[in-house]
Amino acid sequence: MDLSQAVRIRITNLIEERNINVSKLSTMAGISRSTLSKFLAGKRKIIRLDMIEYICEGLNIKLQDFFNDPIFDNIEMED
Repeated sequence: MDLSQAVRIRITNLIEERNINVSKLSTMAGISRSTLSKFLAGKRKIIRLDMIEYICEGLNIKLQDFFNDPIFDNIEMED
């Protein structure tokens, strides 16, 4: 699994854990719904780190907590 896939899964899991939808998260994070939806659907391959920070702020978690998840334990690094 690559990093983008892991981030996609992590965001999806956080949405489900908090029982919110993509629209609600986009509002909470101040990111356009379109941008977030395209990334989560795999139509957009890359998400900027600042967008992950906005998501963390919207969910009231630290960036450290976002990445402190087993999903990131076996990331394949690209050359």
